[in-house]
Amino acid sequence: MSENNDQKFVYDFTEGNRDLKDLLGGKGANLAEMTNLGLPVPPGFTITTEACKVYLESGSEPVALRDEVTAHLDALERKMGKKLGQADDPLLVSVRSGAKFSMPGMMDTVLNIGLSDESVTGLARQADNERFAWDSYRRLIQMFGKTVLGVEGELFEDALDEAKAEKKVASDTDLDAADLKKVVERFKGIVKAETGRDFPQDPREQMDLAIEAVFNSWNTDRAKLYRRQERIPGDLGTAVNVCSMVFGNLGPDSGTGVAFTRDPASGHQGVYGDYLQNAQGEDVVAGIRNTVPLAELESIDKKSYDQLMQIMETLETHYKDLCDIEFTIERGQLWMLQTRVGKRTAGAAFRIATQLVDQGLIDEAEALQRVTGAQLAQLMFPKFDEHAKVEQIGRGIAASPGAAVGKAVFDSYTAVKWSRSGEKVILIRRETNPDDLDGMIAAEGILTSRGGKTSHAAVVARGMGKTCVCGAEELEVDTKRRRMTTASGAVIEEGDVVSIDGSTGKVYLGEVPVVPSPVVEYFEGRMHAGADDADELVQAVHRIMAYADRVRRLRVRANADNAEDASRARRFGAQGIGLCRTEHMFLGERRQYVERLILADTDAERDDALKALLPLQKTDFVELFEAMDGLPVTVRLLDPPLHEFLPDITELSVRVALAESRKEPHENDLRLLQAVHRLHEQNPMLGLRGVRLGLVIPGLFTMQVRAIAEAAAQRIDAKGDPRVEIMIPLVGTVQELEIVREDAEKVIAEVVAETGVELKLALGTMIELPRAAVTAGQIAEAAEFFSFGTNDLTQTVWGFSRDDVEASFFTAYLEKGIFGVSPFETIDKDGVGALVRSAVQAGRATRPDIKLGVCGEHGGDPESVHFFHEVGLDYVSCSPFRIPVARLEAGRAAAEAKGSDSR
Repeated sequence: MSENNDQKFVYDFTEGNRDLKDLLGGKGANLAEMTNLGLPVPPGFTITTEACKVYLESGSEPVALRDEVTAHLDALERKMGKKLGQADDPLLVSVRSGAKFSMPGMMDTVLNIGLSDESVTGLARQADNERFAWDSYRRLIQMFGKTVLGVEGELFEDALDEAKAEKKVASDTDLDAADLKKVVERFKGIVKAETGRDFPQDPREQMDLAIEAVFNSWNTDRAKLYRRQERIPGDLGTAVNVCSMVFGNLGPDSGTGVAFTRDPASGHQGVYGDYLQNAQGEDVVAGIRNTVPLAELESIDKKSYDQLMQIMETLETHYKDLCDIEFTIERGQLWMLQTRVGKRTAGAAFRIATQLVDQGLIDEAEALQRVTGAQLAQLMFPKFDEHAKVEQIGRGIAASPGAAVGKAVFDSYTAVKWSRSGEKVILIRRETNPDDLDGMIAAEGILTSRGGKTSHAAVVARGMGKTCVCGAEELEVDTKRRRMTTASGAVIEEGDVVSIDGSTGKVYLGEVPVVPSPVVEYFEGRMHAGADDADELVQAVHRIMAYADRVRRLRVRANADNAEDASRARRFGAQGIGLCRTEHMFLGERRQYVERLILADTDAERDDALKALLPLQKTDFVELFEAMDGLPVTVRLLDPPLHEFLPDITELSVRVALAESRKEPHENDLRLLQAVHRLHEQNPMLGLRGVRLGLVIPGLFTMQVRAIAEAAAQRIDAKGDPRVEIMIPLVGTVQELEIVREDAEKVIAEVVAETGVELKLALGTMIELPRAAVTAGQIAEAAEFFSFGTNDLTQTVWGFSRDDVEASFFTAYLEKGIFGVSPFETIDKDGVGALVRSAVQAGRATRPDIKLGVCGEHGGDPESVHFFHEVGLDYVSCSPFRIPVARLEAGRAAAEAKGSDSR
C-alpha cells in the first residue's frame, strides 16, 4: 500500500479504544480501552498495522514513522520522568506484537529494552537489587538475540544450564548477581560469535530493531501456519506496542500472572488463573517454574488480589464476556498488561452465552453470535477418553467426526455378517464405492487409505453420522490378504480391534474408550432440556437453538435416502429432504435388475428389467414419503454412470479367464465383461450419467417418475400429505430438461388417470455444471426449482477430481497459501459462489417464485451457510447429523444481517 503523508502511524494508549482493532491490533486496542477505564496500565504507545503493511510491502518503514515514534517516546519519557536507557535511572520498555486476531505465541516480544552495560548498574541502584538488574539484562540479550538477531535459542539456554550446573543449582532463581554477570558475558559472546557484531548498546537502536523484528514476525512460518489453521487473512499485518516496563522479578513482593474471569474450560464462574512470584511474564508462559493457583495470591498479597478481583469484574461487565488477563505486581503495585476476550471450549461457549443473558449483560441475539456451528459440531460427536493409554498406528484426513471402535474387516460382506452376529466392526478399504454401502451401514466407522473429505466414503459417512478417516496413506491396505500394514511394519489382521478418531484423523490399535455426547441424546429426544436432571450444557444448547430457529430465514433440509435416515433427520429438526439419491436404491440384491437392464438386447428385455424395478422403487418412496409426511421431499433421479452398478473389471476378467481355463459355463459373465468394456469411460464423472442416462436409456427415468407418482398417490389415499419434488441431475441445457419434463408429465398424467388421485409434483433440476449456472435464466423456464449441487459444481469450475486432489496436492496448496481452506469444504465465494449468485438472480428474473436450495456438502458448512443466506437461497440441505449445525448457522446469519442493517 502507498504511504499517505497525512497518515498517523502511532497512537498513545490514551488515544485509542477497543473499536480500533483493525488499526491498533487487539492488544493495543484493549490496552487503550483499559487506560480509558482508569485501570492501572503502564504508559505506552502503539504503532499501527498500517505501518506494518507499508513495511512488509516496501521493505522499509514509512518515512514518517521514525519521527512519530520519537515524538511519542519523548512524551513517554516526560510522563515517566526518565529517559530510555539513561545511565543513572533508565526507562525500560517492552516491544510486543498485537494483531487484530489473537495469535498467542506466534509472533515476537522483547522485554527490558534500554538496558546496556552502562544502564544495568543504574537499574541496580534504582531498584536497590543488583541481582534483579543483571537478571533483566540477561533476559534482554537472550530475547533480543533470538528474536531480533536470529541466534539459535538453544545456545542461550545451554549457557544458562551450564551456569546452573557450575553452581550446582536447579533453578535460575538460585543464581546470584555475580553468577548472572557471568551469564551476561557468555550471552554477549554468543551474540558476537553468531552474528559478527556486538550486542547493541544504544537503547534507541535496540527499540528500532525490535520494532522491525515484530513487523517481520508477521510472515514467519509459524505465524503463516497458524493463520491458515485459524483462517486469519494474511494481509492484516500486526501492530507493535511499546510499553514502559514494570517488573515482576524484583523479589517475593513482585510477580506475574494470568487470569480468567470465568473458567475457559467449563464456563463456570470463579477464580481461575496462575501466579508466579518473582518472575516476568515469559516465565509463566514458558513453564520454566511451577506456578501456583491464582486463588493463592490472596494469602500472598491480599491488597493486590482484592484489586485484581475488582478489575476482573469491571472488565467482564465492560466487555460483557469472558476476559483473559495478564498482569504484573511490582513491589505490591498491580499493573494490567493485557486483556482480551478469552478463548474457550465449545461447552464453555454455550454456557457462558446463556449465563450472560441471565445476568442481563447481553440479549439472545448477541448470545447467538457468541457460539458457532463448529463448536456445536464438537459437542455432538463422542470423543475418545483423552486420559486413556493409546497406541497410534497412523493418521489420515478427519473426514467425519466421532470416535469409533471395532474389529477390522476388509469387505462389506464380512462387515454385514459380523455386525449381524453382534460384533462391532471398522470397515477398512483402500477406497469405497456404492457397492460398499451395506458394509458402511453395518460398520461403526470407515477407514480408507485413499480419498479426501469429499470422497465417497467421507460424503456417505457424514450422511449417516458415521465416523470416517480417509486418505491414511501410511497404512497399506491389502483386501485380498485381509490385512493392513503400518509404516513401522506392524500387521493388523482381520478381527484385530482398531479405533479411529474422525475429529483428528488418528488411528489407534486396540480399543480406546469413548465418552458419549449428551447433546446428541438431546437432539434425538432421549434427553429433555426442561427435565430437572438435564445437563446444564444441554439446557444452554436448547435455549440458543430455540432462538436460532425463531430468527432464521433459511430452512434446513436433509440429504437422506431411506426412511430410517429421514426419521433421524426429522428428529434433528429437518424441514424436509433436499436430496434423496435414488442410486442407493439400486444396490444389493437389486443389482441383478440393473445388470439385466444393461445387458438387454431388445426393448422387451429392457422393459422387463424396468418393470421388476418399479415396485421396489415404489416401496422405497412410500416409506420415505411417510417418514417425511407434510414436508417437502426432493427425489433426484439416477445420477451415477451405469458401470458403477457392474462388477469390477479386473475381478470379472479373472472370473471369465478362470471359467474358460476350466471350461466352465460363463456366458453371463462374458456378457457382463463386454458390457463393462462398452460402458468404460476415461472420466465417467463427466460422461454418461445424470440426465444423459435418462435420454439414452429409454424408460429409465420414466420408470422412476412412475414409482414416485404411484407412491405419492398411495400416500394420499392413506390420508398422507406427500410434498414431492422430482429433480433432474446434471442438466447443462434447457433442451435436456424440456425433454425429460415432457416425458415425466405424461407419466404423472397417466398415474392420475389410473388412480383418480390429483398429484402436484414439482419438477426441477440440479445446478451443478458451469453452463447450467450461466444459462440459469433459460433453464428456469422449464424448472420449478433449482438445487445447487456444489460438490460437482466445485469440481467442474476448478477442474478438480474431488476423489483425487485432496490426497495428491491440496496439502501443498494449503501450505503455500493458495487455499485458505479446501473449496470442497467451504464454498469458493469468488468462483463457485459467483456462479451461484448469478444463477439465483437469473433464475428469479425468469421465474420469481422459483424455489432455490443447495444440496451439496456445503449445505452443512457453517461459513457456507452464511453465504447461502446472503445470496437469497430458500433452504440448505445437508447430512442428518449436520442439521443442528446448519440450523444454528442459519440463525446466526439472519441475526448478523439484521444487526448490520440496524447499524
